[in-house]
Amino acid sequence: MAPSHVLKCCQRGLAWIPVIFINAIVCWSYYAYVVELCIYTISKTEEQVIYLLVFHVFFFMFIWSYWKTIISKPVGPSKEFCLPKVDKELYEKEENAEAQQEILKRVARNLPIYTRTGSGVSPLFSSAIRYCDCCQLIKPDRCHHCSTCDRCVLKMDHHCPWVNNCVGFSNYKFFVLFLVYSMLYCVYTAATVLQYFIKFWTNHLPDTHAKFHVLFLFFVAAMFFISVLSLFSYHLWLVGKNRTTIEAFRAPVFRNGPDKNGFTLGFRKNVTQVFGDQKKFWFLPIYSSLGDGYTFPTRLVNKDSEQGNVEHQAIKCTVDGQTNPRPLSESQNHLLTNDIHSEKQKDQSPTNIEVCQPVSITMVNES
Repeated sequence: MAPSHVLKCCQRGLAWIPVIFINAIVCWSYYAYVVELCIYTISKTEEQVIYLLVFHVFFFMFIWSYWKTIISKPVGPSKEFCLPKVDKELYEKEENAEAQQEILKRVARNLPIYTRTGSGVSPLFSSAIRYCDCCQLIKPDRCHHCSTCDRCVLKMDHHCPWVNNCVGFSNYKFFVLFLVYSMLYCVYTAATVLQYFIKFWTNHLPDTHAKFHVLFLFFVAAMFFISVLSLFSYHLWLVGKNRTTIEAFRAPVFRNGPDKNGFTLGFRKNVTQVFGDQKKFWFLPIYSSLGDGYTFPTRLVNKDSEQGNVEHQAIKCTVDGQTNPRPLSESQNHLLTNDIHSEKQKDQSPTNIEVCQPVSITMVNES
């Protein structure tokens, strides 16, 4: 049997086949459009210039966003989420599940953890701390373990074979822009090629070596546009709902139970979380997402007695070579300030204050 490291190297090599395939198609489409269509087929100079200028804009943005998605390393939990050495030894020696949960809950008191596991029907396991046995750490909210990358990824959406990378907190914006510009690239190519496709098909242009490239270019562009359109529509829906692909299939579990809309803040704020609060960066593959990847604003803001005070904790997240200096609660407060303020104004009456004292929950409603 081959050594395990040789098998891993082979798997890593094979994982690049889809990326190589996509890049080969893109390189051929560039040649077919620029050389065979614009240079050899189109005779009008003005039409050539306009076609080439617009084409290169879409081509550049498509390549930029695609490779940003590929090279952006998935961000994993920091060392603060790893069990201390003493607790780790106790956890590994302990065989009782309840005792293991007590160890995890004790460590999680100082961490910004608000979601739980959803396995089982007993009170213990319906509110158990999410722990990764492979990475040996407590999972932050919306963090999941990727079996392909063999690591935990912050706000993991899915592992995409076409970019050979995990799509998560560090590159989700790039992935959505990749879908946008690939769609624009395909639809522009198909639209401008269509008239020459018809001319070649009806034999109104002489049979040259460009005929095959033009005909095939239209079919490929149309086919990829249809396939990418469905994927883009789905992720646009996810962005609007502030969900990941994993959360769309399995609702996150809070202390009050599963809630598929637990992270939904309204369409505008959901989009802002992914693309940032500066609109000038929305359509550029430049990191501008809000938050730190560890804490996220929710519709239910609970002061969990098991968590302790984590408002001033400063766990930092590095994305695109830059360390995010925001404290854990800043992204949450930044998006919820206006709503919380309006809720406080509504709750000034003595009756409302009396009702809210036993349960410290603030509801944030946005149509």
